[in-house]
Amino acid sequence: MTPPGAPRRSVLDRLPLRRLRLRHRVGAAFALVSLVVTGLFATVTWNLASYYLVEQRVEGAVRQVEVNVRLVERALTARPRSDGLDDLLTGLAGTPNTTVALRHDGNWITSGRDIDVSQLPKPLLDMARSGIGARQRMLVEGMPSLVVAAPMPDEAVFVEVFPLQLLDANLRFLSSVLIIGVAVSTVLGLGLGHWAGRRALQPLTELTEAAGRVAGGDLAARLPGSSDAELAPLVATFNRTADALEQRVARDARFAADVSHELRSPLTTLVNAVAVLRRRRGELPPTAQQAVDLLDGDIQRFRRMVLDLLEISRSDTLEREPWELGDLVRGIVGVRGGTPPEIDAPEPVTVRADRRRIDQILGNLLDNAEAHGGGAVRVGVSARSGRGRIEVDDAGPGVPAAKRAEVFERFSRGARAGSRGDGAGTGLGLSLVAAHVRRHDGAVWIEDRPGGGARVVVELPGVAG
Repeated sequence: MTPPGAPRRSVLDRLPLRRLRLRHRVGAAFALVSLVVTGLFATVTWNLASYYLVEQRVEGAVRQVEVNVRLVERALTARPRSDGLDDLLTGLAGTPNTTVALRHDGNWITSGRDIDVSQLPKPLLDMARSGIGARQRMLVEGMPSLVVAAPMPDEAVFVEVFPLQLLDANLRFLSSVLIIGVAVSTVLGLGLGHWAGRRALQPLTELTEAAGRVAGGDLAARLPGSSDAELAPLVATFNRTADALEQRVARDARFAADVSHELRSPLTTLVNAVAVLRRRRGELPPTAQQAVDLLDGDIQRFRRMVLDLLEISRSDTLEREPWELGDLVRGIVGVRGGTPPEIDAPEPVTVRADRRRIDQILGNLLDNAEAHGGGAVRVGVSARSGRGRIEVDDAGPGVPAAKRAEVFERFSRGARAGSRGDGAGTGLGLSLVAAHVRRHDGAVWIEDRPGGGARVVVELPGVAG
């Protein structure tokens, strides 16, 4: 049963064809229409042609039998039971595959192709003996034939068996041509449908690509102009929306940059003031010492947040240069304190990238592993399908699948949201990683680490040879 409030699905929606892509459905519809039209035309052509050819053959055979019957009647009247009758029947048989049979005085006289007269249909012969001519298509000795029986005086019967091999061959050839024509027409209809569907859906494809680029951070993506009266309003509306979104994002970035710059001076004053208090911490009472520690932690966190906001708001171009990822990883890990993680870089992997942003990506990933996973235990570097790959593993609790996209959003700190202190982070580290990776046309995601924990994977395009 359909749940209350759920949209009802029509019978067409449950058909397998509805599960295909629209372009494929258009092609299938063209092919189906072509199949129906050409199949109907082929059926009508077959019926008309076969009826005409068969009727022509039957009429010709009947006229020939009428002439032959008159000749046999004359022969029977002039010279009954003479040798001339056998010669006449032999001449009437004509071709070797034709059989002429005469039943006279209770006996059969045959000429031409030898057949078993007893296999001829009894109802057909009975009709001829009763004075009514009859004909029937049947297999005689395995050969398609037309049997024509004509009445004669004194209950005599004249039978002539005409071969239909040539007619059947012509009909089979015609049917083969029609079937091949229907098949070719269906294939052409499918191809035409795919071409028409692709052309008709080209604007939708361009819209999808442009919307995907905008969603991926390319706010300069626009649709090309169109002179089509139906598409022009859609193109204009999309481009206006993209313009407004780009302007709003630019205003927000300028606002964040302005606020961050304005905060740097008082922030520097606060950092220096707290440094003075830290140096005199021993002269303060325990309550004041605790307050200084809390203030120092929050100011340091505030300072990192301001620097991250400044970095996010920057719109300068990338300075791409070839860098070996293994060397970058070793350099960043070497300047950090604590227990260094295992570096797994079996072979050099060189990419063209912005060194400053790659340093920030690696540094933020290591900071994130330290804050949420007890520190990084492995940093892997490899090349896959023409892309440089960086893997940062930790042995922490991992990240639930439902939250793996959420952690790359700004001010998302997972289970530590709302907590204070250095370990809580600013909630901007992974969002900055995602922004830098997108600017490099790369990808970043989180997956499970074999053995437990989380693995953050960064892939960057353009591996240099």
